[in-house]
Amino acid sequence: MTASGKPFRVISTGLRGGRANIAFDQALLEARREGKIPDTIRFLRFRPSALIGIHQFLSHELKLDYCKAQGIEIVRRITGGGGLYFDEGQIGWELVFDRATLGLTDLAEVTRRICEAAATGLQKLGVPARYRPRNDIEVDGRKISGTGGFFDGNIIFYQGTLLIDFDPAKMFACLNVPAEKLAKRAIDSAAQRIITMREVLGDALPDLDVIYAGLVAGFAEGLGIAPQWGPITAYEEALAERVFREEIGTDAYVTMLDAPPADDALVSASLTSGGGTVRADIRLEGPQRELIREVLITGDFFITPPRVVFDLEASLRGVNVAQAGEAVESFFAGRPADFLSLSGGDFRRVIELALSHRRKAAAAAH
Repeated sequence: MTASGKPFRVISTGLRGGRANIAFDQALLEARREGKIPDTIRFLRFRPSALIGIHQFLSHELKLDYCKAQGIEIVRRITGGGGLYFDEGQIGWELVFDRATLGLTDLAEVTRRICEAAATGLQKLGVPARYRPRNDIEVDGRKISGTGGFFDGNIIFYQGTLLIDFDPAKMFACLNVPAEKLAKRAIDSAAQRIITMREVLGDALPDLDVIYAGLVAGFAEGLGIAPQWGPITAYEEALAERVFREEIGTDAYVTMLDAPPADDALVSASLTSGGGTVRADIRLEGPQRELIREVLITGDFFITPPRVVFDLEASLRGVNVAQAGEAVESFFAGRPADFLSLSGGDFRRVIELALSHRRKAAAAAH
């Protein structure tokens, strides 16, 4: 460890349900923002859970009937990105810290620094891991860890997964894996895209404490910090329980985004790039369907702070379709946002692409 580095507390919250784990994420974020806890590294484990990103449609990402039949908990994260499956064969790791601690102000730079540090930790365990933009850690081109995060004011929340020893078939049985994600890498099966520590190390796979120690050493070396194991506070646990009860653990939170019902006033479009998939569903109104009634922007992208998307949606209500593109550009000109491989231009393009279908909607209104 780096004795002269900035101190970080290290905790493990053990095995919990998916919604309880995400509630603890939110509690960590709030407690750090309030100055109730120090900069923290957390390790976590999940009972079988299917998780979607904060900006995703629920039914588009998960095979809901399968999850319910198998007793797999359905969860919405507080971070962006795509669908995930978690069980006891994986761990989660995350860092919650003030941006001044490491002087990081750009999400892409945060991602690179943290992912390279995590890869260093895996190398110390005998896993030849490397960071691969935009937010993966891979071994010989196969993902062993996916990551993502955001800024919340002065606080950075960044998390990752680590595939240790599990059956990939379980993951893809409950996720709707987009065909384009497979085609763009010219592979026949999503399972060929991932690799586990068991596959790399075989019988030399270390136990969890050794894995945690390796990752902590990687974070210490790569980030120049001084991590030390510490206690979980009663304040965090109480806050996590309240967040779980009032928000994260509720069905209303998990189902808050789902595909809008199709009708002749709805126009939609999707764009897929190296920065993720962005989808716009726009409901029109007016005699010629010339006004935007509401907009829903979803996808597996990363943008910080996450509420920027909700503010953009609100800003477009009542806008004439002819001015929509300029309205999106003006919004981002006046509202700083940090993207990981995307830009405000991608949001403008998907909005304009959806609205290019309005002739059909207008014709159907007459």
